[in-house]
Amino acid sequence: MAISIPSTLLSAPLLLLLLLCHAALLLGKSHNCPPSSCGDIHIRSPFRLIGDPDGCGDRRFELVCEGNRAVYSDSHSEKYLVTKISYKSRKLRLMYTGFSSDANCLHLPDHSFKSNTFHIMGHRCHQQHRILWASFMNCTREVESQEYVAVPNCLRGSSSTTYVVVVNDNSYNNPKNSCSILTTVPVEKSLSPGDHDVFKLLRKGFVVHWTPRHPVKFCWEDNKNILATLGGPSLVYKIVNAISFGLQFLSCVCNNKALTVVLDVLLAPVLRYLILASLVARLILAPLCVFGFLLLNCWRRSRAPEDAVEKFLRNQQQSLSPTRYAYSDIVAMTGHFREKLGQGGFGAVFKGHIMGTYPVAVKLLGGSNFHGQDFINEVATIGRIHHLNVVRLLGFCSEGSKRALVYEFMPNGSLDRYIFSSQSNRSGACSSRRRLSPRKLNEIALGVARGINYLHTGCHMQILHFDIKPHNVLLDHNFTPKVSDFGLAKLCPKDCSLVSVSAARGTIGYIAPELISRSFGSISYKSDVYSFGMLLLEMAGRRRNVDQRAENSSQIYYPSWIYDQLVRLQELGGAEADDINVEIDEIERKLSMVGLWCIQMKSCDRPSMSEVVEMLEGDTNSFDMPPKPFFSSPDTQSDFIMVSCMQQSSSIGLFGISERER
Repeated sequence: MAISIPSTLLSAPLLLLLLLCHAALLLGKSHNCPPSSCGDIHIRSPFRLIGDPDGCGDRRFELVCEGNRAVYSDSHSEKYLVTKISYKSRKLRLMYTGFSSDANCLHLPDHSFKSNTFHIMGHRCHQQHRILWASFMNCTREVESQEYVAVPNCLRGSSSTTYVVVVNDNSYNNPKNSCSILTTVPVEKSLSPGDHDVFKLLRKGFVVHWTPRHPVKFCWEDNKNILATLGGPSLVYKIVNAISFGLQFLSCVCNNKALTVVLDVLLAPVLRYLILASLVARLILAPLCVFGFLLLNCWRRSRAPEDAVEKFLRNQQQSLSPTRYAYSDIVAMTGHFREKLGQGGFGAVFKGHIMGTYPVAVKLLGGSNFHGQDFINEVATIGRIHHLNVVRLLGFCSEGSKRALVYEFMPNGSLDRYIFSSQSNRSGACSSRRRLSPRKLNEIALGVARGINYLHTGCHMQILHFDIKPHNVLLDHNFTPKVSDFGLAKLCPKDCSLVSVSAARGTIGYIAPELISRSFGSISYKSDVYSFGMLLLEMAGRRRNVDQRAENSSQIYYPSWIYDQLVRLQELGGAEADDINVEIDEIERKLSMVGLWCIQMKSCDRPSMSEVVEMLEGDTNSFDMPPKPFFSSPDTQSDFIMVSCMQQSSSIGLFGISERER
């Protein structure tokens, strides 16, 4: 008898809840809200008009009907006309009331649009939404720019100043020296060159969307004012108000058509099934539970040795994370640092062996350019990463001022040993090293792309490397590439579209333009795409992108040279292409085209790493020739090349960041 009590205790609250919800539905039937409209706009939940009965619609979505036109007031009390509402997609189109006049004159809002209820919809640019703003500016003298469009005289007032408008992302924060911003208004699209119809653009308005509020949260906020009356003079008064609040709250939560059908149609069968289940639990399930408990107890005793095995396996799984070694273990592992593999600003790398057999590479940190943050980044980012194309961190040491990192050993070294030649010819052949075939280069490029794509999308946190270059691509005994050196890496959430960095980071020649100037776009995972594009171009040409020893001046900057050759090949085509005195095989053409797509100056014009992987897996016919990714001005381009050339004569990276040993 005692065993059947839990079934009764479980069914009684559920039964009570169903009865209360049914009573709440009956109470809520008297609060049906009739549909309303304002002009051509039909008003229904979650919207409401001022004067509608309490409980109809959400007060956050309250509209005013002025002259058969629905008006919404934002957080600054600026009024916007509602021209269209889509309840299915939860969107509506707004237009500032000052733009509704048919005359060629505008009345600007005092404040930019701001709302805690609606969110502005932006247009898509390579899988990212961008919000466009029309920025009105007061200029003391005339501005000659295609971006600036003069607004008619009605905005000028009695002064002689000129008002212009420009459309840009996130409002225009870099006006000309003679201009100051008056206000900004969201718009749906940008002005095309030569299009001066500002009125048509502004009167089209902009689209916002809303997020439906959770029904429980909405009903709580809508009825919580009843709780303020619970502090009455007597206990009976408090109980009556509490019951009233509960019924009102359940009425709000339950008052929807789907739940009404469920409660009205299925309430009686559910009650019958609950009674039947209670009888079954008392007469059948209770004896079975006793018998099952006895069997489970016997089984657990017989499985005790296996429990110990499972505990051991769990401990082994946890041990797959990097092992922490003592400094004495590092000394023994490297044989007192007997075999040195390389030296750089961070310190030195030595070859070692774990348990005397398994080869490893030990990076001993502590050079002149070493920072403690480099050590933290390495352990935090790749400590638990296991991917074919990402170097594996096996262990680390932190003992006082002595710090070391233990990696899997890469017998073929770094990629730069095989693509950079000491000779000045563009073939890139190395007499003392194995020359990689075009097919192997393509496999290496695809492997590096997959490794970077895993860092961007395959982990629970997005990992931005910020230092992709040939020296940081290591090759194992099968020449399988592995991305390494995470000293400059940064972790951020996957849904993060903007990344904040305190200073530019990376190596000159591979740094994305937005890391130098925000005018090229926001810092994001696309910064790694740019660095990978510069790496691809060096692999395609088997030379550094900037080579002062080139045969002629046009070949000094390889990306510009190969782009011109590809354009000429595309324009000539067929047999006429033989007139071009240069050989470009299919692999070099594909790597160059993908690389040129990756180094577009604006970050939103670059593909994602997953798209890069698809491009490398296909052929050159599966994607178009990229637009020219360089500065159009020859002088500016020369300055950009000159800055990149600094990499060739200095071992110190940008802003004091050390370039690693090549």
